[in-house]
Amino acid sequence: MSQSKIPTGKVARAMRLAGAGAKVARNSAVHLTKKSLGLKHSKAELDANNARDLYRELGSLKGSALKMAQMLSQDQNILPQAYQDQFQMAQYSAPPLSYPLVERVFRKELGASPLDVFDEFEREAAHAASIGQVHIARKGGVKFAVKIQYPGVAESIASDLALAKPFAAKILGLNASEINHYFSEVKDKMIEETDYRLEKKQGEFFAEQLRHVKGLRLPKFFPEYSGRKVLTMEYLEGQAFDQFAKHGSLPMRQAVGQRLWDIFDRQMRRDHHVHADPHPGNFLVSSQGELMMLDFGCTKKIPDSFHLPFFKMMQPEYHDQLSLFKELLFELDMLHGEDSPDQVDFFMDTYRRFVKLLGEPFFKTSFDFSDDHYFKAVTELSKQLQSSAIYKNSKRGRGSKHGLYVNRAYFGLYNLLHLLRVEVKTGMELSLDSVRA
Repeated sequence: MSQSKIPTGKVARAMRLAGAGAKVARNSAVHLTKKSLGLKHSKAELDANNARDLYRELGSLKGSALKMAQMLSQDQNILPQAYQDQFQMAQYSAPPLSYPLVERVFRKELGASPLDVFDEFEREAAHAASIGQVHIARKGGVKFAVKIQYPGVAESIASDLALAKPFAAKILGLNASEINHYFSEVKDKMIEETDYRLEKKQGEFFAEQLRHVKGLRLPKFFPEYSGRKVLTMEYLEGQAFDQFAKHGSLPMRQAVGQRLWDIFDRQMRRDHHVHADPHPGNFLVSSQGELMMLDFGCTKKIPDSFHLPFFKMMQPEYHDQLSLFKELLFELDMLHGEDSPDQVDFFMDTYRRFVKLLGEPFFKTSFDFSDDHYFKAVTELSKQLQSSAIYKNSKRGRGSKHGLYVNRAYFGLYNLLHLLRVEVKTGMELSLDSVRA
């Protein structure tokens, strides 16, 4: 069912989010009551009820709160399964906007209705997600994908994220300092995503950088039919990534997986500019195995001040030279000058284990991303960190803000390859010269 109205005022949106909070509180009260009476009511049931109610409210609001749910669903290591299952819907579908609102946004941007511009324009959205929805249009025999941004999204980002902080803390078990540490980076990136002119520019940049990659296709953009909140691009035909992962042949999955790794390796190490939103909803695969990238709203330029120490830390020879490893942790803001000896020892040990585990694909000539034991080990290590009293009582966030979207890109890539269940060649030979190249 399409949505005829989205709350755009701060008060209306705050009330909707407060209503979601009340439902979560009610579900928790029911859970505790049933436990006290000896009735069966598992934590999984509580998570499922909370995830359902949160997604329902976030879906009605659209925008940054729903986008945050989408981001969380990508991280298989910190989110309970019920939230993963529910929030993954934000990667593919959300309640679509009604056509009168679509027409209003289009007319405001381009000064005409969709049917004044195109020969045909499908009133029903082909795809609806967190920030905008896509309609199919035709003109002169050409088929287009026209992305329309939801009203009020850009204007409500800061207030929505501030209101959503308590949900993030409760769901993830993060402390306030950790959330506040990354707040400005998340806000800035989400504001960037609401400017479709910037997305067009970033899409054209990646098309140029990756033009020689065989088996990869990016859409063409049409600036004459685009604006800040309307983006028209070539319509690409293909199978949804998750469906391809389930039904594609092993050789085709292998080829697509290798292509994904090579693309992100190049973006990270050579271009220092990476697609930072690698979730299944942003990729299609053609019947011939051609990989298609669809969305370029969220990208991350990696400054040298972060890039060099980050990739140094990925080199095995640094892991056992504790003084050098410690220096890198300070460079990357994972350790701070006011940390106590106990904090230094704890975070040194924890980050060393994380780097060794998450860096495994870099240290080998190939890596099997179908290994469920590997992903379980990552999940277990994440839980150990979050349950630690030292972590919970830390008064400062950990890690450079630049690491947030770099890590998100790698987590997203790992999860895509895990979906494909393939082994890919990953050897990087990370000498300092190659890191600087």
